[in-house]
Amino acid sequence: MLAIILIGGQGTRLRPFTCSRPKPLLPLVNRPFLEYQFDTLKAHGIKDVVLCTSYLPGQFKRVFGDGRKHGLRLSYVHEVRPLGTGGAVRNCARLVAGTFLVFNGDILSGIDLTAFLGAHGRGRAEASIALTRVKDPTLYGLVETEPDGRVRSFLEKPSWDEIRTNTINAGAYVFEPGILDLIPEGVAYSLERGLFPRLLELRRRVVGWVSPGYWMDIGTVEKYLQAHLDILSGLALGRKAPGGAGRVPLAGSSGRGRNARPPVKSCGRRVRLGRGITWPEPGGTAVLGDGTSVNDFVRFSGHVCVGPGCVIGRGAMLEDCVVLERTRVGPGASLKRCVVGERCRIGANTAVAAGGAVAGGSVVGPFSAL
Repeated sequence: MLAIILIGGQGTRLRPFTCSRPKPLLPLVNRPFLEYQFDTLKAHGIKDVVLCTSYLPGQFKRVFGDGRKHGLRLSYVHEVRPLGTGGAVRNCARLVAGTFLVFNGDILSGIDLTAFLGAHGRGRAEASIALTRVKDPTLYGLVETEPDGRVRSFLEKPSWDEIRTNTINAGAYVFEPGILDLIPEGVAYSLERGLFPRLLELRRRVVGWVSPGYWMDIGTVEKYLQAHLDILSGLALGRKAPGGAGRVPLAGSSGRGRNARPPVKSCGRRVRLGRGITWPEPGGTAVLGDGTSVNDFVRFSGHVCVGPGCVIGRGAMLEDCVVLERTRVGPGASLKRCVVGERCRIGANTAVAAGGAVAGGSVVGPFSAL
């Protein structure tokens, strides 16, 4: 079976981190985000994948190549101008030979694709939409279904008095190839606002299937940070560590005895650790990328991810935050519930407060408050 992943967007809601790197390539716990979608596909035996590119397309080929190192067969279809979600799918028509999957390229999900495909077949659907339940339906487009799963209606960002369900489009679809005939070729067209309402008008069979697993749209800085915290805490994807690994002790620690250091999720290669480091309390986690240096008396708390090649200065404090690759955090600096981009220089005794986002390559002077 073929899977098409839509990765053409510019990621404007996630700026400044997407100014020089596409959103699907942003690191999530020190792995390109798209690799998590690859993991899901491979877990269900799907290895033929098309990446629909538009924004900074060359970066995807440099990172993933033909897919062999990931156990996949990757193809690339490029949009010279943005074609929207529907137009991007139509652009892949020559590669489609049967029932196929489509994914939005910015969703972190624990979706059970085998169950989803099974529901599509049982429902004799021409199109199936994965759904997820949310606490605040007014922020999304709702999908209302009949008791048998058939889609009854779509409602974009309703007011509370209009809400009859809390199921929203989860950004994953199963299509029969005949659906492509309803999408105009070579023009911008939306699956959500064009194709799906059109299918209902034509009384074609569209089925909604509620995915019970984890779901997160990483499209904003806040949600990008939350996705990190959810993976590190074990909430996302139903596993306890990146890539399915369990907790591992710090290098040089036996993990036993009164003075044993608490375990961390991952301590990369060639990591240098100073004296008197305070690690997160039980329930918290720290991930240190390859080649990172952590100086004396640094304090980690909550869930922290530090990218490869970083330097964390003496006495710095990091809590529930993400630091991307090759960044230097000065002595005594404090980072709390924030994201710091790649190759930044955070000055001594600087404080980056909750909600902060420091663009890649930024230089922040000492004693600053952001």
